[in-house]
Amino acid sequence: MSEANQAGHPYEKLTPDLVMDAVEHLDYTCDARVFALNSYENRVYQVGIEDQVPLIAKFYRPERWSDEQILEEHRFSQALFDLGVSVVPPTRLDDVSLHTFSGFRFALYPRQGGHAPTLDNFDHLLSLGRSLGRIHALGRVAPFQSRPELNTESFAQASYEFLLDNNFIPDSLVAAYETLGRDLIERCQSILASVDYQRIRLHGDCHPGNILWRDDSAHFVDFDDARNGPAVQDLWMLLSGERAQQTAQLSEILEGYNEFCDFDCAELPLIEALRTLRLMHYAGWLARRWQDPAFPHSFPWFNTERYWAEHILELREQLAALNEPALEVY
Repeated sequence: MSEANQAGHPYEKLTPDLVMDAVEHLDYTCDARVFALNSYENRVYQVGIEDQVPLIAKFYRPERWSDEQILEEHRFSQALFDLGVSVVPPTRLDDVSLHTFSGFRFALYPRQGGHAPTLDNFDHLLSLGRSLGRIHALGRVAPFQSRPELNTESFAQASYEFLLDNNFIPDSLVAAYETLGRDLIERCQSILASVDYQRIRLHGDCHPGNILWRDDSAHFVDFDDARNGPAVQDLWMLLSGERAQQTAQLSEILEGYNEFCDFDCAELPLIEALRTLRLMHYAGWLARRWQDPAFPHSFPWFNTERYWAEHILELREQLAALNEPALEVY
């Protein structure tokens, strides 16, 4: 059953006392300082530890991933860390990274400070490209076996059907959304099918909020959305501005990337299709999580008629973008 149809939510039981009990269950001694961090899909806390630096405790959303899918993510980030890539893998205690307590699965991480990279700083972009090249050099060795693939069916089709089946779209906009969504799904399927790309292990959600810049280095965090897909998925969210700006940014990223992994420029036509999938998936994600008390509080603008009208306008702009020439790099 989807979360939108559940009464209550399991996270309502995740109190500060339970968080501390879970951490102390692993033989740490908490100092009673528990701070909720900015996370919605999972619940993440900074937990003070007596006579030590605080730890980060991540409590996984129930029923989202299987144990093996979570462990596959952990193994990937640990393998990257072992290669000297600046990622933050979970702490292993007696070779165990995934723990359970009172019905919740959780992992502990070392605290990593930093701020988002400056995407109009070409030195930052060059460094980000080098890090992503190293991540993908390992990611292309073999795909994930248990984690899913980024595709039109799971990101766009499933969201499209969920929103319509659960009456999220206002009656006055249903016809427009049905037609537009169907056209976008068909166009994205066609574009993805037209490119023979290698499906590699990805970070999967490589936006600036998941990159911490500190000491002139980029530290990649939160591999929770890691999955198989085209390499360009981890690049396009680092681009912004007009076409000329994006071209210059992408060229700088790829200069660093290609030092460690050869990028296939045949993937560039996928960018707008991947952007479309993310837009459709995001609306469906908010709808599926609407019974989680954190979501109405944090996204009060969602599920209003104005939101859906603006969402449809944005999707119309994406349909036009799908027909524009792809970015080029030289």
